[in-house]
Amino acid sequence: MHVTHDPAAAALPTIDFNTFLAVDIRVGTIVDAKPFPEARKPAWRLWIDFGPSIGVRKSSAQITENHPLETLVGQQVAAVVNFPPRQIGPVVSEVLTLGFPDAEGKVVLMQPSKPVPNGGRLF
Repeated sequence: MHVTHDPAAAALPTIDFNTFLAVDIRVGTIVDAKPFPEARKPAWRLWIDFGPSIGVRKSSAQITENHPLETLVGQQVAAVVNFPPRQIGPVVSEVLTLGFPDAEGKVVLMQPSKPVPNGGRLF
């Protein structure tokens, strides 16, 4: 599902602010991470705590190259929390964990530069 973007590509068409606001991007803390050997591309299964209003949600993330499994628990990440759940092999992914491609196209997680409360919305 991931799209590889050329950093030199032109920007996408302009959207209005209400369209941007329709995408609910929140911060959460990874509370558990496990291998996902059934995935077609290398991935980890993540459980992310978005605070009391949203709770813990599951995600499948293709971040194995830049984020070793043992380093993930306790890290804060950004995710889209209002997409419909998506079946990925035997796993239902409830949120889309966000990242940017590095120079080799491998995902680097989008994270706040200092700790913030879980459930905080990007604006």
